[in-house]
This record gives sequence, C-alpha cells and structure tokens, in this order.
Amino acid sequence: MDADTIKAQILHFLDRQMAGEVHKVADMIAPGCKIIFSGGREFSSPAEISAFNAGRYAWVRKKMERTDVAPCGDNWAVFSIGTLYGAWPDGTEFEGNRYIDRFELENGRIVLWEVWNDSGERLLARHGITA
Repeated sequence: MDADTIKAQILHFLDRQMAGEVHKVADMIAPGCKIIFSGGREFSSPAEISAFNAGRYAWVRKKMERTDVAPCGDNWAVFSIGTLYGAWPDGTEFEGNRYIDRFELENGRIVLWEVWNDSGERLLARHGITA
C-alpha cells in the first residue's frame, strides 16, 4: 500500500468511528491491537472506546486539521492532528480541545492506536485547578 491509500483508510476509519459505526471498521483492527488513550488507559476495540467516551462526553467530534503518513520500519505510521468539539456530560459545549491520534499499521490493519488530547487539562481548569 502507498501513503495515499493508507491516509484514505485512516480517514475512513476515523469518520466511521465518530459516526458510531464501529461495526463497519472492526475489521481494520488487527487481532491483538493495542489502543492507548491519554492517561495510559488501554482498550482492545473501537467499541470499547465508544463506550468509554459515552461516559466522558455528551457527544464529541473531531475537526481533523492534518493527517501525516510516514514510513515506520517496514510498515506505516499515521498521525491525525486537530481539535475536538462537543459537550461535556453536563451539556456544557466546548471546542478547540487539541488531539493527536497516532496509528501504526501492518499489512493494512491497525496494530497500535495512541490517543492524546487536552480533555483532562480542560476539566481541571473548569474546576479552578491551574497549577
């Protein structure tokens, strides 16, 4: 696969994930895939992530600003960079919450998905904790 094909695949994966259609992209995850979120939380499937986010947000979407693809050994690494927007569980809306998703693919399937975002920092600030 070339870089453009890999990029299109990840963008499709993220679109379906955000739409809650995890069953449509489950086959893009390799058996034994490691999914690690901010704070070191580990998941094994897109469905687990959706369930986790259901308790963390009333709703959330990604504004994807950039997607970079790079060789990673004999495979590929893909970085999706942008911001999150949505609402916290209490309905308070937010936007501009930075995120980075980093994927590693082998044979066209995701073997590692790492996620970082500013949600924790934003929640701390909402509660007056700025130090």
